Amino acid sequence: MRLALDTNILAYAEGVNTAEMKRSAVTVLDRLPQSSVVLPVQVLGELFQVLVRKAHRSPAKAREAVLSWRDSFQLVETSATVMIAAADVAVTHQLGIWDAVILCSASEAKCRLLLSEDMQSGFTWGGVTIVNPFAPPLNPFLTALLAPEQ
Repeated sequence: MRLALDTNILAYAEGVNTAEMKRSAVTVLDRLPQSSVVLPVQVLGELFQVLVRKAHRSPAKAREAVLSWRDSFQLVETSATVMIAAADVAVTHQLGIWDAVILCSASEAKCRLLLSEDMQSGFTWGGVTIVNPFAPPLNPFLTALLAPEQ
């Protein structure tokens, strides 16, 4: 099963927010099968902005982090089809356009889950369910992915 990551998961893993949230994000990322995870390109752009503006990293250090995440997971490009679908989702479901781009990118990549702490957990569109990986109870699909291999 494929899943996509929202910006906040990577930002927390980078230490934006609390040390406890960093540990939680890193734990989730370490337990996910890397081959099942995709990153919408939009997430990398947002991460750069968060690292520079909120974490006060230099643009060069933010770029290093973005490149590291780019090398860690398969990327999903923002195509014209994704952008038009995102505009439709933003209008129909009152999502912000950039959140809609991430959701539509995940759908385009045939993801089943989109891990996000700040989008509406449980919302499903285009075959993708948004799941907060930090809030109990965990989605059963995410629980299965996070289970240690036997």
